Formats: sequence, structure tokens, C-alpha cells
Amino acid sequence: MNLTINSTVRLNNGVLMPRFGLGVYRIPPGKPTLDAVHWALDAGYRLIDTAKAYGNEASVGQAVRESSLPREEIFVTTKLWNAEQGYDSTLKAFTESLRTLGLDYIDLYLVHWPVEGRRLDTWRAMEEIARNGRCRAVGVSNYMTHHLLEVLNNGTIPPAVNQIELHPWNYSTRKEVVESCKIPAIAMEAYSPLARSKKFDDPELVRLARKLGRTPAQVLIRWCLQRGFITIPKSAQRERILENAQVFDFVLQPEEMDTLEALNYNLATGWDPWQAP
Repeated sequence: MNLTINSTVRLNNGVLMPRFGLGVYRIPPGKPTLDAVHWALDAGYRLIDTAKAYGNEASVGQAVRESSLPREEIFVTTKLWNAEQGYDSTLKAFTESLRTLGLDYIDLYLVHWPVEGRRLDTWRAMEEIARNGRCRAVGVSNYMTHHLLEVLNNGTIPPAVNQIELHPWNYSTRKEVVESCKIPAIAMEAYSPLARSKKFDDPELVRLARKLGRTPAQVLIRWCLQRGFITIPKSAQRERILENAQVFDFVLQPEEMDTLEALNYNLATGWDPWQAP
């Protein structure tokens, strides 16, 4: 797969979304988030992923506004939190996030979690948001196949993106979700692609990284990109942000991809959406 840091994927509504970006989960607001976003943009990142629940939307928006880059070159994602789901509350929450970010529009707005009993009303509101011109694309996060089918069977606009935890230690048990997104052309986005560093000492990963002259993080990010997933590794450290972007000058061979995927044991480092009814 011929990839560069500027590679994009065309979403099912025609919008181009960068394949590689920065996640800012648990980065404190203020200077830590401002620095991380500035460093990322300077390094060539063009996708920044935040959420209402992260508490740093304002800092992300400030960093975007302070950047010398044109606004249209930066793709900003934020997410609707669980307590604000439902039709009217979703519309209100979107307006609040837009105001907090201090931007004229949001590139991608995601339902953060499949809350039982609220999904259809929430998605009706997401469709309204998609039509009102203040958001370029809408999607979901942590949606498994049964959650997606509910939306697809009852909605009028398919999600543009499904963002879930994806890495070699859970890929085999997420293949069903990946496959279910192909026909409606829902782009898969991997959060926690580094498995929150929990498996950096895995012997097979360490062996492969040494063989390639790369870090474990770089190998995992490259695996995600070659699987066709949008990828948003998180870091608040400048050297890590730079290191994570140095993944476009090598390729994992098929047998190396197979080695990584054989590590699977259904690892969920955070929420496990299979538990959501």
C-alpha cells in the first residue's frame, strides 16, 4: 500500500479524511493539549481527534486557530457523550462542542458509545447535523455489528466512520465488524492502535521491530495503515509524536502481518463494546 502522511480516504459522502492523525484522549487541557496539537501539525499530521468527554475541545480548537495552516487543511473530529444522547440533547451538544472548539464547522462528529434505548433518536439528530452545513460528516464509535445494523436498517444516512479499538491483539475478534462496514462503505478508524503500550514487550512484536529497525509503536501503526484503517495514535510527548509519524518509509510483508495478527486474544484495553446490548 503506497501511503504518505498526507494520504486520505474518501468517505461514503465524498469527504476526504486523513488516514493518519493525533488522538488527544486524556491529554490535559491547556498547554499539554496545545503543545501536542501544534507539534503534530508541524510534523505533518492533519487529523486531530478529540471528544466532549476528554475535556480538551477548547484547547484543540485554539491550537487549530493558532496554526498557520488553512482551516480546510485540518480535519477535526469530536464526539457526542453518552449522557447527552437523544434527539434534542444531541443537537444541543453538537452546538456546544462547536462553540467550545471555536470553529465554524466540525469535520467529523461521532456518537461516542452505543447507548441502549437512545441510539435511533440520537442518529436522527446526527442525520440532521449532517444536513445543516456545520458538520462535514457524521459517524459512530464503539459500534459493533448489531449496533450498526440497527442504524442502517432505520436511518436514512449511513455512518461515514466507525471508530473502534483496533490492534493485532483484538483484530481477529473485530473482523466481523470490519466486514459489516464494507458494503455501506463505512470507514474503519482505529483508536488505541498501540494498545495503550500494554504489549510493547510482547516477544513477537519486539523481535519484528528489531528486525525492521523500528520501534514497537511504529510497527503497530504501520500494521493499522496497511489494514486500511484510519489511525490516531495518542501522545503528548513531542518525540513520540514525531516518531509515530515516521511510518511511511517501510512496509510490512504479508508474513509479518500474519505474525502480528496471530497475537490476537480479544484484548480490550478500555471499554469493551461487545458488552453494550
